[in-house]
Amino acid sequence: MLITHDTRCALDAVVDLVNTAPEDESAPDGLADVAALEQFVQKHDISEVGVLTELDLSAVRRLRSRFAAIFAAPDARTAAGLINELVAAAGTTPRLTDHDGYDWHIHYFAPGASVADHLAADGGMALAFFVVAGERERLRRCEAPDCRHAFVDLSRNRSRRYCDSRTCGNRLHVAAYRARRKEAAG
Repeated sequence: MLITHDTRCALDAVVDLVNTAPEDESAPDGLADVAALEQFVQKHDISEVGVLTELDLSAVRRLRSRFAAIFAAPDARTAAGLINELVAAAGTTPRLTDHDGYDWHIHYFAPGASVADHLAADGGMALAFFVVAGERERLRRCEAPDCRHAFVDLSRNRSRRYCDSRTCGNRLHVAAYRARRKEAAG
């Protein structure tokens, strides 16, 4: 599956946004305040964003839940319905642009859109490409029992199981190895 630079950037932003949600009531929210939202916007080079407010923060948190529901969708039809609602509510206005040193790419958000609508339009369209390509199963959650982070499996054979093989994957492999050694030692 060919993924353009702008689609990859939108996917990265969606995944990072979903993963800012607290995993339980004792965990901190990755978007605790407007300053955290500003850092998120800067980290992802989200263009055409004005001064962010508490209203933007609330809207992005609601959007985060909607994106999480797409990752949890049981099938392509459900995911497509959720994406259609998301993109329609954002008022998409596709347009070609070549700003900030990037070559030609498509923005799906309307000029002057809020940061939430910007993320919903670009991120929703990036997710839509996976449904259209029959690759929705690549939108996954980490299989580590103590981690449910979202990720997009871009491996050739669709075999990625963990959000990060160096942390979650390695931790589980080490635990399995130790369990096998303990069982063999008997």
